[in-house]
Amino acid sequence: MVNDIVKDLEAGIGKAHEALKKELAKVRTGRANLSLIDGVRVDYYGTPTPLNQVASCSTPDARLIVIKPWEKKLCGAIEEAVRKAELGVNPSSDGELVRIPIPALTEERRKELTRVVKRMGEDGRVAIRNLRRDANDLLKEAMKGGDISEDDEKQGLKKVQDAIDRGVAKADEIVAKKEAEIMEV
Repeated sequence: MVNDIVKDLEAGIGKAHEALKKELAKVRTGRANLSLIDGVRVDYYGTPTPLNQVASCSTPDARLIVIKPWEKKLCGAIEEAVRKAELGVNPSSDGELVRIPIPALTEERRKELTRVVKRMGEDGRVAIRNLRRDANDLLKEAMKGGDISEDDEKQGLKKVQDAIDRGVAKADEIVAKKEAEIMEV
């Protein structure tokens, strides 16, 4: 019973780490990265459609994202959608391709992005701590229900805390890596 709760907890921590990585990937680092435009939706015949479903996207070099729509008439809609997404970039279109140049980050913008990353990291740590609360509640319920003994509960609480400590340390490591990437010139 205790091992099942700890396994579920570790699976939840893994999901929290993946969610944190996905959120951090959206933060611009001065390098062209397709995850920057993941959340962009284009008005495609009246339906908001993910950009990668109406065009092919590529990064031919470190400072440029190129979007080639499957229908040429979508260039304007793609350009407008990227502007509305407020990514801090300025797309340009030549009728066939939409180019998004990624400007170099200023020192001030790098510091601002580091603060954003730290906030995202704190959100990730809070999610992991919430998992601890849920796991502890399950252990206490199991003890009250007579499924496990007091000693098993104490041992389980210790295992839960150890898993949480490892999870928080890994989240901190993920955030530190992203901060280093942002501050890299």
